[in-house]
Amino acid sequence: MNIAVTRLAGKETGDAARCRAFGHHCYAVAPLRAEIRQDLVTSFVEAVEENRYDCLFFSSALPAQIIAPRLSRWPRVVAIGPQTAKTLQHFGIECEILPRYYSSSFVPYLGEWIRGKRIGIPRADVPNPGLIGAIRTAGGIPEEIRVYSLIPTREALDLGDAGAVLFTSAMSFEQAVWKRRTDLLLMAIGESTASAMKRRGVVPSVTGDGSLEGTLRALNGFLAEDSGRAGFS
Repeated sequence: MNIAVTRLAGKETGDAARCRAFGHHCYAVAPLRAEIRQDLVTSFVEAVEENRYDCLFFSSALPAQIIAPRLSRWPRVVAIGPQTAKTLQHFGIECEILPRYYSSSFVPYLGEWIRGKRIGIPRADVPNPGLIGAIRTAGGIPEEIRVYSLIPTREALDLGDAGAVLFTSAMSFEQAVWKRRTDLLLMAIGESTASAMKRRGVVPSVTGDGSLEGTLRALNGFLAEDSGRAGFS
């Protein structure tokens, strides 16, 4: 199956190989573009270098790619998922990976350790009050630094050759310009994205675990079940 995957322009590295491993082809479509706030990146790096944080939480690969090469020291580091971890490790930063690839898993993962700890969170300018509130409730001290902005491209997604479209975040769905087709399989990378789709009356046929690999695995399960139902009928 040919899958259109929503990605920031230039951030689709590795998608094609991972899709091929599951028997599919994919290409990137970009409902959003990133605008880096270099002043905030610099101030955050300086804070890390000055040992102001007890833990860093990278909730996507882009801030990891922006910040990791500029660090010479770091505290405990947690990545939301395997792709973000791979980016950090590429720059020599060992990190832990959440057992579930959602920011809501961050506080339960750290447990009692978080109490009194200052947590640095470099991220997009998309509010995540649930994460910040959970850290505070658990006794942690969150410091969210919005090092880049996500700006809608307002360009229609090229879905002409796609048999499926995979939305990789709630915002990529909410800001996408696209036309529905009855033969287009709709996919959400995880539960948060699926919830955003359902709020707009769009029910994804496939929902992943927050990772591309998990979504492709779910897709293959869906296709196998669909083929089985067709054979049975």
